[in-house]
Amino acid sequence: MDLTLPRDHPLFGRVDAGLWARTLEDSELLQVDKGDVVYAPGRFRRCLGVVLQGRVEVRREALLMATLAEGDVFGAAALFAGAGDYPTTLTALIPCKALLIPQESVRRLLRQCGPFAEDYAAYLSGRIQFLSQRLEAVSAPSNQGKLARYLLSAQEGGAVTLSATQLCQRLGVGRATLYRAFDGLERAGAIAREGKTIRVLRPDRLEDAINEP
Repeated sequence: MDLTLPRDHPLFGRVDAGLWARTLEDSELLQVDKGDVVYAPGRFRRCLGVVLQGRVEVRREALLMATLAEGDVFGAAALFAGAGDYPTTLTALIPCKALLIPQESVRRLLRQCGPFAEDYAAYLSGRIQFLSQRLEAVSAPSNQGKLARYLLSAQEGGAVTLSATQLCQRLGVGRATLYRAFDGLERAGAIAREGKTIRVLRPDRLEDAINEP
């Protein structure tokens, strides 16, 4: 399989060329059409997947968890787990290509490449943090509370820069619902919006929104 070593990839970028070539020899190229299922609870592989082309939607039942694009990784939840179904359904939004790296090849990478082991641990830590924030956001008592909780957790320097579409995906709400939540927090003086940037003016009022019934 002819794939250039992804030097800038956060997970595979520090794998040496020889080990990466051996990994590719053992891996499989998966091609799926628009609308086809990549992974599902009863249909998955013990492989670590990497999206090479296209976009993949990740859902847990009706809840949109994420949208994967080129370079994004999937399959870690089933890679070393025991029996049980895969927790989400991955569907191709457009024609997609993905690299499937089998379990044993990932074990070899972990054993033989210390930098990969470090980057894999960092990747898993990031997934835990993302899922924790996602759970907190969707378990807030109101849509306004969901938005407030997300803004508190995601802000850097008192601001979050994100499109409305991305926020809808992360919170699992529609655009009209998101704008109503924005309006409520702005009326409370908690935030101010400037294009895609949301400035947090009063964190205490965001906390109030989270705790409201």
